[in-house]
Amino acid sequence: MTESLHVESTGHGPPLVLLHGWAMHSGLWGAIVPRLAQRYRVHAVDLPGHGYSPPMADFTLDGAANVIAECFATIAAPLTVLGWSLGGLIAMRWALREGNRVGRIVLVATTPRFVAGDNWPNAMSRDTLTRFGDELRVGWKLTVQRFLALQVQGGEHGRALLASLRKQVFARGDPSPTAIFAALAALDETDLRAEIGGITQPALVVSGSRDTLATPGAGRWLADHLSNARFVLIEGAAHTPFLSHPQLFERALNEFLDGR
Repeated sequence: MTESLHVESTGHGPPLVLLHGWAMHSGLWGAIVPRLAQRYRVHAVDLPGHGYSPPMADFTLDGAANVIAECFATIAAPLTVLGWSLGGLIAMRWALREGNRVGRIVLVATTPRFVAGDNWPNAMSRDTLTRFGDELRVGWKLTVQRFLALQVQGGEHGRALLASLRKQVFARGDPSPTAIFAALAALDETDLRAEIGGITQPALVVSGSRDTLATPGAGRWLADHLSNARFVLIEGAAHTPFLSHPQLFERALNEFLDGR
């Protein structure tokens, strides 16, 4: 693999690539990684400009997908790619551009479009995202911490999860401010709805019933419009179902990967 990204690989078995969310890093997958490593060769990626990975010259969805694809060019296909939130958008883009290498995708708490509009009610308003960007310019660290609260808002075990996320979010140092600004712009601008039908790989879509960032409606839409997908709704979960409800999440994931 290329040294352009920080990737932590562990376990034995078929390759499983994990792509995290905006302003986060791969350490936030938590205890799920060692459990998955009992059955898979898990490759947990720090996205460009996040965690220990250096920033790209210009973070874009296509650019991030290209860098990650290059990073795994020497790993034997087929790959299973699991993307959470922003990582889900990148996973979809990667699946579209490298259908011969990406064999399956798992889309967790993600959506083809993060902002509402154009007959798309399953998202936050553009005004909300714009205010978030304005706050990011004033004090990006505080804004990232506020974003953590949005991820657990309304979900079960929210207080404990928030404390854990706040403890870990800067454990690998600060993300590149340039990268997270550009990644936020990618969330604002990306709309993959017209391209979703081109993803023919088997897909699992997992949503939390209380997720306000990537709503269950968006997850259901994804599963309905992907060529070969199943949908799992985890009741009581918000934006981090793999942390709040790990047993339910892993059961759904293993059933999918086992072909059950």
